[in-house]
Amino acid sequence: MLQPFIHVLNAQRNILASSSPRRKLILENVGLKFEVISSTFEENLDKTKYQPQDYVLETARCKTEEVAKRLASTQPLPDLIIGADTVVSQGSEIFEKPKDKQDAVRILSQLSGNVHTVFTGVILFVPAKSEVLKSGEPALNGQFRYTSFVDSTEVFMSQFDKNVIEAYIETGEPLDKAGAYGIQAIGGTLVEKINGDNFNVMGFPLPRFSRELSTIYKEVIER
Repeated sequence: MLQPFIHVLNAQRNILASSSPRRKLILENVGLKFEVISSTFEENLDKTKYQPQDYVLETARCKTEEVAKRLASTQPLPDLIIGADTVVSQGSEIFEKPKDKQDAVRILSQLSGNVHTVFTGVILFVPAKSEVLKSGEPALNGQFRYTSFVDSTEVFMSQFDKNVIEAYIETGEPLDKAGAYGIQAIGGTLVEKINGDNFNVMGFPLPRFSRELSTIYKEVIER
């Protein structure tokens, strides 16, 4: 999906506003060239005020906007800033990264044998003067425009006992991942099946991202 205009993307300055090694690897694997500039936004929004899909999108926007503010006076100005956030939701409860091992036990115990939803919000910032994304929402006093989307995937977890949970936590894998598991590695052994995009569960919905960029850069591609 990106191949018809990957040369256009790679001729510009692209920023990944995330420290996630999974997002970095996913984008590198499709040949996109970019810089990584992590956001310093403190992820402390009040979860009780949001539905999961709204919460993840607002967190992604705040994280990306923080990076955009720092880069607004740099030269060359970034042509594309990519930001994202991922959460796990079960019912009305939102799970982010566990605070510690005890919190990871709590989260995995609740997910065991149940279905949950993984939401990833993605934000795409471009300069206001850019030839792409003319209909985007204004941001940062009109310096940038942005568009956004949320992707969701249902995950059906196997039933596992406390011994499995504790052994998995001792690997260290769950502690830096939303929902306390990583489907792309050891945590994949805990998953029975999914309904939706596997990349989204990893933290970045690559197919949807590719479609959105195709729409944004459509006029550039057709020239």
